[in-house]
Amino acid sequence: MCGIVAYIGTKDAYPIIEKGLRRLEYRGYDSAGVAIFDQGLSIVKRQGKVDNMSKAAIAAGLRGRIGIGHTRWATHGEVNDVNAHPHQSGDGRLAIVHNGIIENYDSLKVALEGLGHIFVSETDTEVLVKLIEEVQRQGNLSLEEAVRQASSKVVGAYAIVVIDRDDPTKLVAARRASPLVLGIGENEFFFASDGTPIVEHTKNVVYLESDQVAVARLDGTYSIVNLENEMQTPFIHQLDLEIEQIEKGGYDYFMLKEIHEQPATIADAMRGRVSPEQNLIRLGGLVEHIDRVANADRILIVACGTSWHSGLIGEYLIEDLARMPVEVEYASEFRYRNPVITERDVVIAISQSGETADTLAAVELAKKAGAFCYGIVNVVGSSIARETDAGSYIHAGPEIGVASTKAFTGQVTILSLMAIHLACHRGLIDDARKQMLVNALVNIPSKVEKAIANCAKPVEFIARELYESHNALYLGRGFNFPVALEGALKLKEISYIHAEGYPAAEMKHGPIALIDEDMPVFVIATNQSAYHKIVSNIEQVKARNGMVIAIVLEGDSEISQLADFVIEIPDTEEQFSPLLSVIPLQLLSYHIAVHRGCNVDQPRNLAKSVTVE
Repeated sequence: MCGIVAYIGTKDAYPIIEKGLRRLEYRGYDSAGVAIFDQGLSIVKRQGKVDNMSKAAIAAGLRGRIGIGHTRWATHGEVNDVNAHPHQSGDGRLAIVHNGIIENYDSLKVALEGLGHIFVSETDTEVLVKLIEEVQRQGNLSLEEAVRQASSKVVGAYAIVVIDRDDPTKLVAARRASPLVLGIGENEFFFASDGTPIVEHTKNVVYLESDQVAVARLDGTYSIVNLENEMQTPFIHQLDLEIEQIEKGGYDYFMLKEIHEQPATIADAMRGRVSPEQNLIRLGGLVEHIDRVANADRILIVACGTSWHSGLIGEYLIEDLARMPVEVEYASEFRYRNPVITERDVVIAISQSGETADTLAAVELAKKAGAFCYGIVNVVGSSIARETDAGSYIHAGPEIGVASTKAFTGQVTILSLMAIHLACHRGLIDDARKQMLVNALVNIPSKVEKAIANCAKPVEFIARELYESHNALYLGRGFNFPVALEGALKLKEISYIHAEGYPAAEMKHGPIALIDEDMPVFVIATNQSAYHKIVSNIEQVKARNGMVIAIVLEGDSEISQLADFVIEIPDTEEQFSPLLSVIPLQLLSYHIAVHRGCNVDQPRNLAKSVTVE
């Protein structure tokens, strides 16, 4: 969850690290810190955002050609200056930054205390740096050898970068499960949790594999070994990332920018995969394994959070069009409940970052059982992309806002393509039906653009009316039930208003007891197949003085007469309606949060990429 940036080269390290930390603040903003070497090791760290650390670092006049930096999402220990990274060895020689969780830190700490080590923080990270210190001292080892040997004693997930005051000619990094990228420049190197802090300096990167140790040296050389000390041959990737993608571009918040990017990102998800002229849908990752997937006994979708909601829509799509049994699992539960998995199963792992710890563990579990694993991720070269047998990138570009928007619609777009592809291969839809679906999909980007434009004024008005609410219900049916869950999640995570999503018919089985004049009820009323049932649900809410905010199709007359507020969206094939109905819910949560004075991009207690349990 935390963000790491490190630099070694010919330039001043601090400005590079500080700017990189700002770009990684979406990964954690409880505290931030840096360690810079110049005649000695200087460490500055502060509770709060990078701004707090930056003021102190500027006052300290930090300069040097080698340094490490960190922005924290707290796991062990409360949020304060002491628990902030970097952490030091007892003799002050080593400093470390760390993303992940050391599961056996407690037993390691007891052993180290028995050897005379004194701990000043509550973190597992301090245990790790003092373990490296002890291993280095006992064997009189180089830093890289001490890191390698210490790593073999650690249980858990970690990405670390370590600097040695007594040998300030190199940085040593290691990873297991948590992501870490090595950037290769002209006589300079960078380490980072992802590509965003380093893209303006280099596009040549190596994605470190689990249980690898990398050394970047001031003389312009680098090397990578595994925990068995075997030299590894790195593969250098090109970052598919532009600086403009990680700037706000005139928007107040990244979230608003990313909502407005969705016409383009949905089109990018389909680019090269859909041809209405040829009546063709072709997913490269799927076509090579189409028989294996289409003939599976069942499909299991594993994901967390917003990705789980897109997986639910995927279940509806694949069962409806391809007539294959689908189960959607929370990855965190799937990995621990001893699931039944066979070689005849296909497991689809969905994750924006491609690094979600629980989802990655679910993939590893499925592979051990012999299942075929397919990844749907956004970040090229991410762990899930590398660990799965095949997959598809959503090509949404970097998503900086913690509350996912364009990644959600990108995932749903890929799942829509998969469902049609599988249905065609299984002979379940004819050319005419396929053409109708293909045409509907390629028209989605322009309809999303229209929805954003048409929603602007009513959404802002409704947000002003509702921002002081304390609770909200979201109701949907069929393909739009998962959208109700997603709308509720968006409101919760960025405005801190308690909200719940339900299938509309389930309202009578409990939630209706909550409805009164102070309870806003958001109803997604775009399903033509269940239109009159949705009307009935709205009438039941109104009979109890509930306030109804309805998402309806353009030109709707009946529900518009019943609801207190109405937001119209364009019509499309019902299977693809979530790509449109989610737009006003994203915008509503954004504007409500702004009216409440919330930090939309960095909601409290959350981080973008959940790389720890």
